[in-house]
Amino acid sequence: MTDRTDEATMRRETVTRRRVLQVGSLGMAGLGLSLPALLANEATEQSRLRPLADNCILLFLNGGPSHLDMWDMKPNAPDGIRGEFQPISTSVSGYSLCEHLPRLAQQMHLATVVRSMNHSVNNSHAAAVYASLTGHDRGEQGGGTKSTDHPSLGGIMARLRPTAPTVLPQVHLPYMTKEGAGGPPQPGFFGGFLGHSYDPLFVLQDPNAPDFRVPELTLQSEVSNQRLTARRQLFEATGIAAADGRSAQVEMSRMQERALDILSSEHTQRAFRLSDEPDALRDSYGRNIYGQSTLLARRLVQAGTRVVTISWAPDANATWDTHGSNFKTLKSTLLPQLDAACSSLIQDLLERGMLDRTLVAVFGDFGRTPKINANNAGRDHWNFCYSLMLVGGGFQRGLIYGSSDSTGAFPATHALVPGDIVSTIYRALGVLPTTEIFDQFQRPYRVVPGGEIVSDLLA
Repeated sequence: MTDRTDEATMRRETVTRRRVLQVGSLGMAGLGLSLPALLANEATEQSRLRPLADNCILLFLNGGPSHLDMWDMKPNAPDGIRGEFQPISTSVSGYSLCEHLPRLAQQMHLATVVRSMNHSVNNSHAAAVYASLTGHDRGEQGGGTKSTDHPSLGGIMARLRPTAPTVLPQVHLPYMTKEGAGGPPQPGFFGGFLGHSYDPLFVLQDPNAPDFRVPELTLQSEVSNQRLTARRQLFEATGIAAADGRSAQVEMSRMQERALDILSSEHTQRAFRLSDEPDALRDSYGRNIYGQSTLLARRLVQAGTRVVTISWAPDANATWDTHGSNFKTLKSTLLPQLDAACSSLIQDLLERGMLDRTLVAVFGDFGRTPKINANNAGRDHWNFCYSLMLVGGGFQRGLIYGSSDSTGAFPATHALVPGDIVSTIYRALGVLPTTEIFDQFQRPYRVVPGGEIVSDLLA
């Protein structure tokens, strides 16, 4: 893994130096090509890229789902590795899935499953989450969020493929996942160096609750639409955004302006009214916080939201981090909830004609150890090999990509790192991963710090 990352870094540095030298030599030759012209050419290339998808729903299984007990079962492995669950046939010939994912098993002909993921982080959930979401593998750097973090998928998409002003560009629900109970929020979900105006809207209420509402998007009773319009006119008349060019002030004005747009949008407000959905559909997703969050994600992308992220844990140790009672927890709670929510989402999008243009991505921060531990049959962190699933949105249908060795410990074929997957997701969404974006101090960064588009995954 380290060798591959180092090689990718050297390639990027070599390409950058070569291109600067080319620009300089061409300029000296009197051809008039400058760095701004080169960047303009890159912008043109980006503008010509045809998006394969318009939206993405990320089901992030925070804590590290067990690949060995879900997507990459090893029924012939020795006792103490193979686990308690039985494999079942799927709609892809020769490929099996866990018996506790029966509905998803019948949808595998719509999915791409990658069984050869790996990265460098095996201890800190925060660092592994950050690497998985951004493709920026910086090793075991734990802690909370930083202003220098690489932005989330939703943040970069809001920058490069913005939605209409009255549409929420990105939404995160139902938890701002912490690094352990009472710990700081995990990085990878925020605007990072783009600034807080590129953070998602965090919806931290339970969509399954009878009184579910989003206060941030609700006008106070004493504020009428007329008063809201008057406030907008006053805000625009003051010219705050251009007052002195200070980045914090400009960022605040951008956030205020977007808030005013959304508060006045009935279309966006309606997306949160889950009570409009038939009871049978709500039941199929699962009457729990994750099932109803997943249904809400479908309603949001239907309303135009570009990226919706569901972080499946209040803190990193709460759900998929199955150091103890791995099989009991998966069987009784996690797998039935995931099977209901994810399969209903896929079927819902398919029936509405939305699956081709909506990517459903399902993955976590790493996998679990091949060896079952003595903590009531748990599995521990395992970054050396894990699996993920991508459905719709320009990805291949019925593709089982890569493989692991006989115990699920290491990739056997087609090893990939998070930067490869994140780059391919951006490509599907119409963004080149090599595109340069600039922070608030106009310093350039690549959309994905490292990794390559895996064309074989795309339709």
